[in-house]
Amino acid sequence: MTTVEYSMPGMRVSERYVDVPLDWADPSRGTIEVFVRELVDPDKRGADLPLLTYLQGGPGGANPRPLKADGWIEEALDDYRVVLVDQRGTGRSTPLDAQIVAELGDAEAGADYLACFRADSIVRDLEHVRAHVYGGRKWTTLAQSYGGWLTLAYLSHAPEALAAAYVCGGIPGNPMSADEVYRRTFDRVAAKTAEYYRRYPHDADAVAAIADRLAAEPVLLPDGDVLTVRRFQSLGIDFGMKPGFERMHWLVEHAFIRDGRLSEGFLADVLARTSSAANPLFWTLQESIYGDGPNGPTAWAAQRERDRRPEFNEDVRPLPFTGEMAFPWMFEEVRLLRGFAPAVHALAERREWSRVFDPDRLAANEVPVAAVVYFDDMYVDSGLQLDTLGGLGNAQAWVTNEFEHDGIGSGRVLTRLRGLVRDRGGERR
Repeated sequence: MTTVEYSMPGMRVSERYVDVPLDWADPSRGTIEVFVRELVDPDKRGADLPLLTYLQGGPGGANPRPLKADGWIEEALDDYRVVLVDQRGTGRSTPLDAQIVAELGDAEAGADYLACFRADSIVRDLEHVRAHVYGGRKWTTLAQSYGGWLTLAYLSHAPEALAAAYVCGGIPGNPMSADEVYRRTFDRVAAKTAEYYRRYPHDADAVAAIADRLAAEPVLLPDGDVLTVRRFQSLGIDFGMKPGFERMHWLVEHAFIRDGRLSEGFLADVLARTSSAANPLFWTLQESIYGDGPNGPTAWAAQRERDRRPEFNEDVRPLPFTGEMAFPWMFEEVRLLRGFAPAVHALAERREWSRVFDPDRLAANEVPVAAVVYFDDMYVDSGLQLDTLGGLGNAQAWVTNEFEHDGIGSGRVLTRLRGLVRDRGGERR
C-alpha cells in the first residue's frame, strides 16, 4: 500500500488505496479499491492517538474534502487520528455509475452488482482497513445520517472493533420498513414546505409561475433533460438543511428574465442540484438501504405513498415540494440515472436481502453509543430514532430542535456526544 503524505492548513494528510472483494460472500467475483485518507494535527503526527473513523451520510456519499481544520474535524483532531474511508463506489474508491451498471447488460446482473454496495459490505470494508492498515486497533466511529445505518450494521457484525459510536441524525427504524419511513416523512416535508412559504410568502407566486411555465411546454436544462414540474418539486430535499429555505428563496428570485423566459442561470442552478452528477448512488440505492433479510420488496415505497396523497400533485398551488424520496420517474428523466433503470427496478422487487442488523446483538450491545436526534428532522424521523435507541443496549439520546439534519457541522455536536459517553465511563480501549 503506497502512502502519499502532504500538509493542509491545520492538518497532516496521508492517503492510500486498499483492495477489497467486490462481493464479500463470493471473493471470486474480483476486487475493487477503497480509498483511505487520514488526518492528524501536525504537532501530533508521531503521537499514539486513538482512531476516529467517519461514517459518511448518503447512501453513496463520499467523505468530506476539508479546506481547513474546522467544524467536527477541528473538534476531533484535538484527540484523535481521523480516518476517512470513501465508501465503496464513491469519491476516489473504485467508481460506480450508470454506464458501468448498464454495461452489465441485464437487470438482475445490475441489481446483483448494486447489492454489493450496501451497509453490510461497507462495514466489512472498514474492518479490512482496520485490520490491514491499523493493526486491528479499536476505533471510535462518528456517523452522519446514513452513517447511522452503518453504525447499527457495525454493532451487529463486529462490535468488538468499536471503542464508542457517535451518531448525528441517523438512527434508522428497527426493524426497517420503507413504507413506515415514507408514511412519516411525507408529513414532515409538508410541514417544512409550509414553513418555507410562511417565511417567504411572496415566493408562493414565484414558485407557481415556474411550475405553470414547466407544465405549459417543455423547458430544457443545459444537459438536454426536460425540466418537469416533479423534478422541480424534488428541490424540496434541501429544506432539511440550513439554510435550505434561503437557498430556495434566492433560486426562485432569478428564475425569470424580463421577456418571460426562464433564465439560463436558474436552469444551470437547477441542473447542478438535480443532475446526480456528484452522487449517482444516492437515488439509486435510496430505498434499498431499508432492505434487511426477508423484508422485501420495497416496491417503490415512496411513489406508492405519494400516490395516496393528492395534496402533493403537480397542479396544487402553492406548489408542494418533495424531499428524500426516490421515484421511478427519476430513472427516466435524469440523464445520468437512466442507465441504472433496469437494475433499480429489479432491486425494488427483491424479496430477500443480506442481513444488515442483528436484533439480539443490538439489544445486548455494550459499546457506548451516543446519538443526537434532531426533533424536526425531515429525513430521519425522530420518533423512529427514539424507538430504536430505546431498544439498543448502552445507548443515550440527546434530542434537540436547535439544529437541522446538518447539525454536525456546528463544531459543538461531537463535543456534546463525547461528554455523554465520558460521563458514563468513557470509550472502551
